[in-house]
Amino acid sequence: MLTPAELLEFLNVRGGCEHRVTALLRAGHGKKASVRELGEYRLTARGEQVQATGPSGQTRDLTHDEFHAVFGSYVFTPAQATGVMTDLGPLFG
Repeated sequence: MLTPAELLEFLNVRGGCEHRVTALLRAGHGKKASVRELGEYRLTARGEQVQATGPSGQTRDLTHDEFHAVFGSYVFTPAQATGVMTDLGPLFG
């Protein structure tokens, strides 16, 4: 599982390439601990912005601070590339 900081770093290294993750919310401790799936997100880092498309299909552009504010309490499944390239800049940088 990835923390929001780990996911943001992963996305920044692969800027322009869309990745799919499932957001998870941990609740409780010990035997009563549970993990709830919140849905699939498609994320793309583009410079200082992260483009996030949620389970509803709504897309938002978030700064890194906004990303942490929105997703700070979640953990994520390992990111999987969707094959969608939104920015060819990394290929020529």
